[in-house]
Amino acid sequence: MRATTLIATLALTGGLIGAGAAIAPAFAQSAAPAATPAAATAPAAQSNWMSLKDVQTKLEAAGYTDFREIEREKNKYEVKATDPQGQRVELDVDPVTGDVLKTEVKRSK
Repeated sequence: MRATTLIATLALTGGLIGAGAAIAPAFAQSAAPAATPAAATAPAAQSNWMSLKDVQTKLEAAGYTDFREIEREKNKYEVKATDPQGQRVELDVDPVTGDVLKTEVKRSK
């Protein structure tokens, strides 16, 4: 009688463990994190950004010259150039449209 009870207990335990192992992956797959709200409000993907050359061309058309530096930043381009009035400036430029967002005068030329 003891042997039968032991075998039945082991069989039941094995079945429960096997069933748990079969179900666990299903729960793990459904527990994938959803898209975060931050991703929805993130800046435009860099694939939509203008090229460095296109940014320079647009700024040249607006009268900027003597480009010292054009860098990609987290959510903008940072440009060091001379403005149409001859002042050294640092510009924050929208990466998608090429519009000047901010101008900081560094010194006169």
